[in-house]
Amino acid sequence: MASLEDLLEKTSRTFALSIPVLPEPTRREVMIAYLLFRIADTFEDAAHWTPARRIEALREFQALLRRYSRQEAASLSEKWTAAVASPHAGYRELTAEVPFVLDAFFGLRPEAVEPVRAHVIRSAEGMAGYVARTRGDALVLSDLADLKSYCYAVAGIVGEMLTELFLLGRAELSGIAPSLRERAATFGEALQLVNILKDSASDASEGRRYLPPGVPREEVLALARRDLDVAARYIGFLQSAGAPRGLIEFTALPVLLAQATLDRIEKHGPGSKVSRPEVFMLTHRLKRALDRNEPAVAGPTGV
Repeated sequence: MASLEDLLEKTSRTFALSIPVLPEPTRREVMIAYLLFRIADTFEDAAHWTPARRIEALREFQALLRRYSRQEAASLSEKWTAAVASPHAGYRELTAEVPFVLDAFFGLRPEAVEPVRAHVIRSAEGMAGYVARTRGDALVLSDLADLKSYCYAVAGIVGEMLTELFLLGRAELSGIAPSLRERAATFGEALQLVNILKDSASDASEGRRYLPPGVPREEVLALARRDLDVAARYIGFLQSAGAPRGLIEFTALPVLLAQATLDRIEKHGPGSKVSRPEVFMLTHRLKRALDRNEPAVAGPTGV
């Protein structure tokens, strides 16, 4: 049986780099939460399934989270695995390990279980709503507001959940809690928008058109830039309050990677990715900035 760390490495590039720097118990909580969101994402992205089948799987997963049964989890996991939920080998393995992941989840401290469960369920509900809008094997978002709503469902809620986990048991962050919560959804939205811009061509080939056809790409790029600015301020609040270094490093690395990816997209178009050597350099620069007590991330208008 795979370990949680194995599953993380096989299902994520960015988070496999950033989650290990988190302090415990937040590291384990965020790792498991990521895997739960990834399970829901796998069902949402199963374009080879009918919309009804995808919605059914999302509903079944929500029911497991609301009232866990090891026997039911094993039965559903076998069903989803037999139906080949994803062409991605790591996602297929994760689907097969649903009972293991849920056992680990319900073994977390109770004060962490509830916010993770509530936010994963809300996100899965939002995903099901968008899957239900699929017509002719394609999902097309209508305008910029629709795009923002989609990003909230699949990523803004993740930002809200992370914030609640960061605040658990950390009295030193209580003074900035309102500032973090105000920006949490935008933090998640920023990262999702960059992914959508980067993957727009491959998504379209699989029936997902997240970039609204009537909206100029420049408007989406500008929105992503504004959101990344908010994300930079979110990280600035963490730094100013003396948050553990691991929280700052965890939140800053994905934002730095998103900024670099957006630069590439603006120069070279969709499909542009940050290379592994560039990821290494960004990681090194971040660690050096934190060693010097400098801002981890500088947004377009500063932090």
